[in-house]
Amino acid sequence: MPPKITDSNLWHQAEMLMQPAFIRVVDNIRKQLDISPWKGTYQDVLIWAPGTTEETKATVTRLVEELETATPEQADEIRRTLAKLPMPHPGYHLCLQRQEQQVQVDLWELCYEVCFRDYVSGYEAVAVDTSLIDEQGDVDWNRLDLMAKELVERVFAKLPE
Repeated sequence: MPPKITDSNLWHQAEMLMQPAFIRVVDNIRKQLDISPWKGTYQDVLIWAPGTTEETKATVTRLVEELETATPEQADEIRRTLAKLPMPHPGYHLCLQRQEQQVQVDLWELCYEVCFRDYVSGYEAVAVDTSLIDEQGDVDWNRLDLMAKELVERVFAKLPE
């Protein structure tokens, strides 16, 4: 699950860093794939809250599909029902494959690791890594690229032999 940020200043800093972090992470993945025996593809996924049952997922999916063809009255009822159910958030995975081996890497999790100090997946309290912001309050692209490069290299170094 994405971290929850309630402080507006932290939110602004995180918002400023996330897209550049994503760009640098994907670029560094491309560089690693160029020299790796692993092949990579990208996949849009839905991320559900931990503990969401398969039945609930199926219900939400069915209701979202029904919403597309519902009358205005039906749509209102469907929205009221959906408001009471857990909703997934969009995710983006790198799917790595080498022979019979497959590994999935959550790209947003990698971006969180770049942007937040001591980020731990699933732990909502985060602190923006302000070393990625220069004295003028802009993104420090060199530092951001170095952090993304090191993180992506660690991911590839941990892949099975």
